[in-house]
Amino acid sequence: MTLLVTDREVAAALDAATTVEAMRDALLAAHAGRLVAPPRVAAPLGGGRMVLTAGHHTGDWYGYRSYDTFGHPRGEQVVVLHDGRTGAVRAVAVGEELGSRRTGGLGGVAVDVLARPEAATLGVIGSGGQAWTQVWAAAAVRPLREVTVHSRSAARREAFAARVRAELGVPARAVGSAREAVRDRDVVVVATTATSPVLDAADLAPGTHVNTVGFKQVDRHEFGTDLLDAAELLVTDSPAQAAGYVPPMLAALPPYAERLRDLGAVLAGAVPGRTGAGQISVFCSTGLAGTEVALLDRLVRVGAAAV
Repeated sequence: MTLLVTDREVAAALDAATTVEAMRDALLAAHAGRLVAPPRVAAPLGGGRMVLTAGHHTGDWYGYRSYDTFGHPRGEQVVVLHDGRTGAVRAVAVGEELGSRRTGGLGGVAVDVLARPEAATLGVIGSGGQAWTQVWAAAAVRPLREVTVHSRSAARREAFAARVRAELGVPARAVGSAREAVRDRDVVVVATTATSPVLDAADLAPGTHVNTVGFKQVDRHEFGTDLLDAAELLVTDSPAQAAGYVPPMLAALPPYAERLRDLGAVLAGAVPGRTGAGQISVFCSTGLAGTEVALLDRLVRVGAAAV
């Protein structure tokens, strides 16, 4: 029987620690060659595109996520999980929550691997769903003592800070500028829909770790090359996807491409991560293919264990 999963089931079954653990396992599997995860593909359909990401955890599961860019207010993503031995569809997830938590979980791994061990303050630019799951996951890997948030809407940033206090139990406050949000922070999250830079690298303190989630291509980007120049450690979750963007991703162009490291390789100890407390590290989230399916597989396993 195929399990149909809604956003409500995802929220009930996948806490931050479980999600981060699943993403850590997926990154290690991709680095070891057990997770086949090619760059996403898209089909132009006139007025929008259908986008597909797919992955195969060898001998265990395979599947895909599909979403569109038509911009419909009720447009939903679909994630399909197949049994790797029989081909049967084990589960289908419909909604936004699985993908959002997947991205947050990858960000949580990046914070755990790249931020200083004593990191305890977080500044976030953005107050949407992607910003939330980044903070949600970061709180699972570091004992945060304060979150500062800035976004264009004063009401939304105030609501975001209130949610951090209520759901994560972390002191949080909304602030009036991006500079105030990131100044003297140990960890910074940039998760916006901005098409031009909202972060000035000069505002970052030495030793800051930055997660970037939004646009990062040459024609639209929420951060500029000043951040890439400042970064002594530049990492992505999918080098294949980073190289596959059209137009190109900023960090995949010279002189940055040769410095761009694979988060799975850092996690596995195959390449060095942070080597000094004063280094600025930057994680460019691209969305390793197959990780939504990996998270749906984890949800199914968590549910089966609970029965």
